[in-house]
Amino acid sequence: MINEQIRDREVRLIGVDGQQLGIMSAREAYKLAQEAELDLVKIAPTAKPPVCKIIDYGKYRYEMARKEKEARKKQKVIDIKEVRLSPNIDTNDLNTKVGAARKFLEKGDKVKVTLRFRGREMAHMSKSKYILDDFAQSLADIAVVDKPSKVEGRTMVMFLTAKK
Repeated sequence: MINEQIRDREVRLIGVDGQQLGIMSAREAYKLAQEAELDLVKIAPTAKPPVCKIIDYGKYRYEMARKEKEARKKQKVIDIKEVRLSPNIDTNDLNTKVGAARKFLEKGDKVKVTLRFRGREMAHMSKSKYILDDFAQSLADIAVVDKPSKVEGRTMVMFLTAKK
C-alpha cells in the first residue's frame, strides 16, 4: 500500500535516510512524504502499529523485483524422473534400469520407480514387491527411499531421493 491507500490511524514512520521518526498519524506521515517529494510506503503491514517508510516507490519496486530474481537464480528445480519396470523383468534389464536411475539421482533429481501389472500379473502383486526392494537395495549407496512402495490401481510405486 502506498500514499492515500494507507488507512491506518497510527503508523511508525521511518525517514528517507533510515532514522525512525516515531509513531504518528498516517495523514502527518503522508504530508512529510509529500514535502520530501517521495512516496509513503507500508513495508510491514502486520506490525503494531504498521511500519511505513518514506521512499521512492518506483525504486523500491525495482529493488524488490531484483531481489526476487536473484533468489530465483539460486533455486534448484528438482524434477521427478520415472523408471518403469514389469514383474517379469530379467536381471540384466533391471541392471540397465538401475543405471538409468543412478544417473538421474546423481543429477539431483528424484526417481519414481513404477512396477506395472497387466492381465494375469495382477494376481501376483504381493510376490512382485521384492523387485522394488531389490531396486532400492542396489541404489542404497547413493539413494534413500523417500516413499515406500505402495499399490495404486494396476501399478506399484516407490520414490527414491539422493542421499545428502
